[in-house]
Amino acid sequence: MPKPNAADGIPAGKVITDPDSLGRYAHDEAEWAPAGLPLAVVRPQDTDEVRSVVAYCVEHRIPVIPRGAGTGLSGGANAVDGAVILSLEDMNRILRIDPVERLAVVQPGVVNDDLRAACAGQGLWYPPDPASSPWSTIGGNTATNAGGMCCVKYGVTRDYVLGLEVVNGLGETVRVGRRTAKGVAGYDLCGLFVGSEGTLGVITEITVKLRGARPPERTVAGFFDSVVAAGDAVSRVTAAGIVPSALELLDRHCLKAVDEWKNMGLSSDADAILLGRVDTPGAAGDAEAEAVRACFAEAGAAWAEVSTDPVEADALFQARRLAYPALERLGPVLTEDVVVPRSRVPRMLARIEEIAGEHEVLIANIAHAGDGNLHPLIITEPGDDAARARAQLAFEDILDAAISFGGTVTGEHGVGLLKMGGMDREVGPVNLAMQRAVKAALDPYGILNPGKVVVSGAPLV
Repeated sequence: MPKPNAADGIPAGKVITDPDSLGRYAHDEAEWAPAGLPLAVVRPQDTDEVRSVVAYCVEHRIPVIPRGAGTGLSGGANAVDGAVILSLEDMNRILRIDPVERLAVVQPGVVNDDLRAACAGQGLWYPPDPASSPWSTIGGNTATNAGGMCCVKYGVTRDYVLGLEVVNGLGETVRVGRRTAKGVAGYDLCGLFVGSEGTLGVITEITVKLRGARPPERTVAGFFDSVVAAGDAVSRVTAAGIVPSALELLDRHCLKAVDEWKNMGLSSDADAILLGRVDTPGAAGDAEAEAVRACFAEAGAAWAEVSTDPVEADALFQARRLAYPALERLGPVLTEDVVVPRSRVPRMLARIEEIAGEHEVLIANIAHAGDGNLHPLIITEPGDDAARARAQLAFEDILDAAISFGGTVTGEHGVGLLKMGGMDREVGPVNLAMQRAVKAALDPYGILNPGKVVVSGAPLV
């Protein structure tokens, strides 16, 4: 199979074929998802170079897989044998920040926190804040429709993407969406590409809307004797009509792992901790924080207080961000990303505990609890094949439990490879047929991230 080179419009020096270098581009952070051996990695710097790569892959019927920072947790960026990995890490320029229109235009390789910092310098704020924000890219966030801690109040990536520039499966460059406050001309193709995980096109430019600078937050912490009691507190906050700017859960396994790794002095006797934040200004914000604290207490919190120490509060939220890498140090982690209605959070957490017992596996829990997005993390000992098999059964049972409670198998990590079976069970055959028709229309040769999310059946040859 021919490898792309300068004669194909791809500048020399941007194609990697060294076997030792290819390995690090072959997979994302989903350790359990299978990955093949790519033919080459190409690192373009602009849209024309991306178009040249896709056009070359169309001509030769070579799979092409877009990749951001490789922080995904579902195998969405994993290679298939003989694929070209299109790494967008060098397309990392912030092209425009417009404080009047309150929007930013960026290349897909811009790191989330870098965009947030640049916006903050102009008194603006880009809200989507996945736990991977120090490393993940806006392109990757857009491809998976990433969420984050503040999305309980402010929404997910799709709520902020106004427009996209995309190279489709024919090697054509197209713009979708808008740069205006409103616009309803035609189908919402921009919304379709957000969350499509590189299966419909390669995103080369993103226009996002911004908000004014975020007001200061108050932090409320509560310690609970069980994750179910913490889930009850979440339901009570929802029932009270309170919309916190964050409401996060960590269980004792997460706290212990972070503490042993970073020595942050966070371990406690609690089985679970809830961390709430409110950003309503003034006396109304004070009252809201107290109302959250009262919900924690009513749910049986052993301790619940509004924090008066911002350093301590920030340390607790930093522990939340560090939970996943801390747990990875214990062994292979199989990551869930289910969402259930907030009223069902206690029952779902109880069911996760039952599943852990049924399959004799260790399951740690972190969650964007305020919007019902739970991340059970199934941890096994390295090299224990029997435990790995039990973990995979537990993984599917958790997906089925979420569906049975009226939820979904993924809230922000994407379907990728790991949740394709769960998605099939969730959406049903008619819905799947519609999605496959969309895939076939935009990627008629089946070259774009094949074998992920939905399988269209379109031939590569």
